[in-house]
Amino acid sequence: MRILIVSDTHGRVENLEKVLKRVTPIDHFIHLGDVEGQEEQIAAMAGVPVSMVAGNNDWFSNLPKGLLVSLGKYRAFLTHGHHYGVHGGHAGLREQAALRKVDIVMYGHTHYPCVEQKPGLTILNPGSLSLPRQHGHQPSYILMEIDQEGQAHYHIGLLKDNVLR
Repeated sequence: MRILIVSDTHGRVENLEKVLKRVTPIDHFIHLGDVEGQEEQIAAMAGVPVSMVAGNNDWFSNLPKGLLVSLGKYRAFLTHGHHYGVHGGHAGLREQAALRKVDIVMYGHTHYPCVEQKPGLTILNPGSLSLPRQHGHQPSYILMEIDQEGQAHYHIGLLKDNVLR
């Protein structure tokens, strides 16, 4: 099973189109907020089941603020992260993970990619496809792959050839 995880596209879909061409086929698509009115266009582009949450810039969206999803044997909590103090660390996300009894928390908001794997909990942030903030400012995403044995593997992908600012 292949899951594409993105966040913070901020109404720009050009880099998402490139990523979809690069990683297709996928089985599931996750967007962690700040779609800025592009929900329907993004879902149509993905062409697979979509899980999407609202970000702090999705003021008029009907998207949920948080979502629980099953991905293979894993239970994941999806959030944009701004309600849990993610600029100050992952303590709020760990608390939410324990309350919701999940294996994975996925969030956006910071525009910095992150894969943190510790016993009992994986925390993922794909960064931003439109406004990256990490060193090098390369648009980023995560490809999650669940292998034949049901184990998850994570890869941070970068669009090195195209930076939108």
